Amino acid sequence: MNDEDKKIITLARAARARTGAAEGAAVRDETGRTYSATSVDLPALKLTALQVAIAMAVSSGAEELEAAALVTADESARDSDVAAVRDLGPKAPVFVAAPDGSLKTTLA
Repeated sequence: MNDEDKKIITLARAARARTGAAEGAAVRDETGRTYSATSVDLPALKLTALQVAIAMAVSSGAEELEAAALVTADESARDSDVAAVRDLGPKAPVFVAAPDGSLKTTLA
């Protein structure tokens, strides 16, 4: 992992810690812009942290993702989250980290 990859894990951790959410995520687009988000769990709207981060990137004009990070207590990312990353970044690594920031796995 390079420094930019470590940065998105840090951003995902910070978002999660700030809100107390179950998950935090961050993505980096083709221009180097980053978007961090947490999961949304409302009665009428449920989104994973990666879904929110990707939606933020798309709504800001991103056309491609270079990398994604998910901070979660779960062992890995959901298949649907990885599929959403692949929609914009077919080769983007998905870094899955524990709440303490330690890397659990990289989905290539």
